[in-house]
Order: sequence, then structure tokens, then C-alpha cells
Amino acid sequence: MSAYENLKSRLSQQSHTWLVTGVAGFIGSHLLEELLLLGQTVVGMDNFSTGRQINLDEVEQRVGPEAWQRFTLHRKDIRHPEDCSAVVAGVDYVLHQAALGSVPRSIDDPLTSHESNINGFLNMLIAARDANVKRFVYAASSSTYGDHPGLPKVEDVIGKPLSPYAVTKYVNELYADVFARTYGLEAIGLRYFNVFGPRQDPQGAYAAVIPRWCAQLFEAQACRINGDGETSRDFCFVKNAVQVNLLAATTQNEAAINQIYNVALGDRTSLNELYQGLKKRITPYAPALAGIEPEYADFRGGDVRHSQADISKAKSLLGYEPSHRIDAGLEETVLWFAAQQLQSNV
Repeated sequence: MSAYENLKSRLSQQSHTWLVTGVAGFIGSHLLEELLLLGQTVVGMDNFSTGRQINLDEVEQRVGPEAWQRFTLHRKDIRHPEDCSAVVAGVDYVLHQAALGSVPRSIDDPLTSHESNINGFLNMLIAARDANVKRFVYAASSSTYGDHPGLPKVEDVIGKPLSPYAVTKYVNELYADVFARTYGLEAIGLRYFNVFGPRQDPQGAYAAVIPRWCAQLFEAQACRINGDGETSRDFCFVKNAVQVNLLAATTQNEAAINQIYNVALGDRTSLNELYQGLKKRITPYAPALAGIEPEYADFRGGDVRHSQADISKAKSLLGYEPSHRIDAGLEETVLWFAAQQLQSNV
């Protein structure tokens, strides 16, 4: 039995109280769903700047009314210290997902990214420290590796940041380390690598590539690829990210605490490969796709050329074993988008 299967068995026998910030967001809603299915009590916090009520509605439908009774939602903002203090009271574990994502968004509006990702993060750290939570697990980012060319990416070797967003996520790691050393707050950072899956928002100028392309392909629209399509990423299915969050929050391995971990597959997929993989899976739903090819545009500012993670640290210290490779993750994602398409046509 895997470390995660063991953990789920233990959690199903013992309930804790968890705070999930950004709970109405993509990853936050998946954390909520898994925790409720495991019999846990969850406090959620979201200001709905990027989170969506529809995500929570879907979780409610999936877990059922009895489990949903163990969830309390607070429409509050991490930029307000008093909001952070209010939601963290009585909580055992904090899973901090709230942030303004997207490299392009941070380039367009660095101040707002700073306010949410640095000021908001510090507010949450202070609140967690004052509430004596057992563990503070937070969403870090692979963007922290910046211009360092080495592959695969290893946690203790980074370069210079390439965007305001990358700066904010690196500052998070620095603050968490200082709070661990100064105040004894147990904190673990998770450097997400291109997490994707059901409930990821395909709309807006800053939508991630997989949900955006899924939405376009289901409408038989041409997709735009920035650059020559050989840019590669370590795409990580959302259930893998959920697994690492829960393992990090509950680990009893002293060597695993106050660390940073890559959350990924340890693999690389080019944008061209990703496009063909999605097109193959979606064409049965949209036959007109067969004759449509992608459109190529200029490279996007602030992006790195290649990204791939070394996940050996998470494997050895946390017991992480990815449950979904890229193909399995794309299958589940496309099925979800197909269901959404069916509902919208009813």
C-alpha cells in the first residue's frame, strides 16, 4: 500500500479541521473535495476574485449533503489581516492556495500580484503562527527556477526570476523559512509545475493552456501556440497535487518538515505534443477538428523555454507517487470538458 493510501485510511478514522484558502479555485476545490470525502472538517476562504462558485457547487454535488455539512465557507480576503485571523482560529492544518496566478498577469499588473501573493501570504503566516496551527502548507511555483538552465529542476538550485509573479512566489519561500526559524512555525512549500485537470477555468486572458485549448477544440477553433511549439512543460494532473498537499500536511518525518518540494511528474511534454494529444481525444466530440491545425505566434515574455522537475525529494521524504501520468490526466480532463459541453447544449 502506498504512503498516500495509508494516509487516506488513517484520515478516514480520525477527523481534523483544515483551512483551505482559495477554496473556490481550481486546486482549492479539489483539495476540498478530497478532504470531505475523507471525513474531514474544512473551513474555506475565498474572495472570489478568481475563484468560482460553480466549482463549489460541483464539489457539493460530488460529495453529497452529509459531507457538505462539514464545510464552512468564508468570503474573506487574505489581504486583510483580520480576515486571516478569523478563519484560522481552531484550525489544525492550513493549505494555502490563495494567490493571483499567471506570469502575464503579473507583468501587466505587478502591484496587485504583490498585494495578494506577498502581503496576503505574510498575513496568513502571521495568523497561522498566532493560532498555533500544526502545519502550514503553501502553493509555491516552478517559476522560482527562473533563468537557471539545468534540467531536471532540483529544489536547491534556482536562477534569477523572470517575472514579478516568480518574485512573489520566491518571497513566499523566504518568509516561510524565516517563520520556521524564528517562530517555530512548521511550513512546507510545494512548487507546482503546470497543474491541470477538471474545473480549471478556460476563460479570460490569463487562462492556462490546457483548459483554454480544450474549450477551443470542443468548438473546433484553431489554437494559438506561442513560439515554435517545442517549448516543453512538466504537466501535472491535479490529483497528484492534492496527494502532495495532504502528505506534506501530515508527515511525521522530521526531515520532511520546513522544506520545499517539486510537485510534478518528472517528465516533459512539448506544446506540439500536448496539442496533438488533446486534438486526438477531442476530435470524436468535434469531427470538424480533423482538418484544423494550430496557429503559431511569437514567444511570450517571461516564459522559460523548458521545464522539468526532479521529484525524488518528494518521493523519498513524503512518499509521493504520482497516481496519474500525462495521458491519464488528459483523459479525465477531456471527459470533464465533454460533460460541460453536453450540459451547455441541453
